[in-house]
Amino acid sequence: MASGTAMVSGAYGLPPRDVETIVSAVLAHDARDAAVSVTFLGLTAMARLHEAHKHRSGPTDVLSFSLPQPDGSMLGDIYVCPGVAAREARRRGITRREELVRLVVHGTLHVLGHDHPEGTGREASEMWRRQELLVESLG
Repeated sequence: MASGTAMVSGAYGLPPRDVETIVSAVLAHDARDAAVSVTFLGLTAMARLHEAHKHRSGPTDVLSFSLPQPDGSMLGDIYVCPGVAAREARRRGITRREELVRLVVHGTLHVLGHDHPEGTGREASEMWRRQELLVESLG
């Protein structure tokens, strides 16, 4: 049986209850246990984190870090940048909320060990299809 906890911080983004619901839905879908923290960061803080951990300049939309536990569960940290999400939502003609939901789902899937290729194969990957099914189900 899947279970988990989600701790949410940051001054903006999605309401904490919504984030907890999203993380719980992903964990249930994968039948996995995890404790996940989700932090919403501004552009400058996300750019610093992106540079420090991925050695790339500028902010990104989401970064995930995970630590497997001896009992098979996971500890995970997800960082989401609403500023980047808003730009992407405008570009794609969707709501900011939908893009933020997508990023929390995406980050949680990464915490659980799912991955996708970079570039053109990204949106055709199994992870991306799983992500989009979850985003659709979460409305």
